[in-house]
Order: sequence, then C-alpha cells, then structure tokens
Amino acid sequence: MGDRSTRFLWPTLGLPAMVWIVLFFLVPFYVVLCVSFGTVDPVFRSPIPIWNPLEWQFSQVQVVWDRLFGPNNFYLPAVLRTFMYVAIAVAACLVISFPVAYFTARYAGQYRGLVLALLVAPFFISYMMRMLAWINLLQPDGLVNTIVTLGGLVPVEINWLSGNPFTVVMGLIYGYVPYMLLPLFAALDRISPSLLEAARDLGASGFDLFRRVILPMSIPGIVAGTLLISLPMMGDYFTSDMLSKSPNTSMIGNLINLSIATPGQSGQAGALLILVLLVLLIPMIWYTRTNAKAEVRS
Repeated sequence: MGDRSTRFLWPTLGLPAMVWIVLFFLVPFYVVLCVSFGTVDPVFRSPIPIWNPLEWQFSQVQVVWDRLFGPNNFYLPAVLRTFMYVAIAVAACLVISFPVAYFTARYAGQYRGLVLALLVAPFFISYMMRMLAWINLLQPDGLVNTIVTLGGLVPVEINWLSGNPFTVVMGLIYGYVPYMLLPLFAALDRISPSLLEAARDLGASGFDLFRRVILPMSIPGIVAGTLLISLPMMGDYFTSDMLSKSPNTSMIGNLINLSIATPGQSGQAGALLILVLLVLLIPMIWYTRTNAKAEVRS
C-alpha cells in the first residue's frame, strides 16, 4: 500500500508545474511557431497564423534568412554584435561574481544570508529606474565625465550615451550580474570544507586547490549562471534603447522589437526568436547531459 501511494505522490506533486509549463510555455511557443510559419494579410498587414503544422509556410523564415545571409544582410551585424556583447558581459559577470560568491560561501559564516541579501537588494529596484540612474551619471555633464575630466581640468569629451558599445555592455553586466552570483554561491556552498582541507593536507597550493578542486566543482554553477543570464541578454533590447539609442549598438532584441512594431513583420520577429532559441538550445542540452552524468557518477 505504501509503495503504491508513493508511486503516485511525486507525479501528483509535479502536476501543477507541468500544467504551468504547458499553459505558459508550450502553448505560447506553439502560437509563435504558427505566426512565424503563417502568412500576412495583404490589406491590413496583420499576421495570419496557420495552426495546422502540415500547412506551414516558410516565406517569413526565408525573409529572415535572406536578411541574415543574403546580399542585403543587414540583420547579420546586429546578430554578431549580440553574440559579442553577450560573451563579454557573461565573462565579466563571472569574473565579478566568482570571488564574491566564494567569499560569501566560505567566509561569511552565519552572516551569509545577510551578505547575499545586501548584494541582491539593490536589484529589487525597477530595471528601468536603474538604467535611468545610469543615464544621469553618464550624461555629458554627469558625474562620470566630471570624474574623468577631473572637474573639467582635462579636455576630454566622452559621449557615453550615443552609440557607445562599452556603455551597452556595462549596462548588461550591471543588470544581470546578480543572476550569475546566486547559482555560483549555491555551487560553491556545496563544496565540503573537509575536501578543501584534505587537498591542502596533500600539498595542494592555492592555485592547485582552485584549479583541481574549486573550479571543477563549481562548473555546474558556472554553466547554470551562464544559461540564466545568456537567454535574457540575447533578447534584451531595453538596455541598448536606454543607454545608446543608436543602430550601431542594436542587438537581436532590438530587431525583434522593431519587427513586432512594424506592420506585417510579426512572423519575422517570431523567426528571429526561434533563431535565439536554437542557439541557446545547444548549451542547455549540454548542461542537462552534464548534470545527468554527474548524478550517475555520484
């Protein structure tokens, strides 16, 4: 009797999550597919989704493909720029978050919860308000230029808010760094102190301890944090709009946003969204397989 009740316990507890995934992920994603592989009303330029997969058309996808790899490939610079911005921002978030997460996990002791709360609390403020604060700081007469020019003594003029790639990458780092910090802390907190002591007793130096023990055991946290921030970064358009407002720093998210706002291009926006998903699907599958192998070994 006990085995029978246990057999149905976990599926029952997991049922709400499965219903949530179906209603708020699979169904909307299917709608996106139907719009992407649908047609466009020739008069009102509104999207006409095709609900039957057997009748899907690829005209909208072909348009996006031509704009990526055809003669007029004006989508391609924004796509390559997005990959570059995201790679730099993810690497910077990792470099910033790793020592903070390690200190919190190893040395904060009973105050680790307080330290985490203080680190994450500023990010409870609206993303828009935080970007607006950076706009005030980075204006030509703002605090940053005042410091750089030593109060106007150095004749240097830096326009941070007009197509400056550094500003956009900095905004991405600032906006998403806590989402790298938390998975790293969770991974580093699981490392047993006795394991570190054993490595030291065996003669491991500080660098060897990091290279052979800490870094390998923190890989799940690194991969989880990378995936957690890469997906929203790839679709981010708000940061570039707020801190640049220039086509020279536009990203995939800006292309999607522009396509949605343009009549008759909703299908192209969906095709770009599918492109982002396919790109991120590869590391997600790798992460899932890595975790599965780690569980089998343990």
